[in-house]
Amino acid sequence: MLNDEICKLRDKLNKSIEEGKDYDEIYELSVKLDKLIAEFYKKRTS
Repeated sequence: MLNDEICKLRDKLNKSIEEGKDYDEIYELSVKLDKLIAEFYKKRTS
């Protein structure tokens, strides 16, 4: 489930970068993705 969210958000981030979206939007997506990845690894090590 969390892995699916990560994949979807990664795809959205990549599309935003390719389309040259606003830096703030790209940054926000990147931060959200980093948090999901951190949560994913935290759950795997628990």
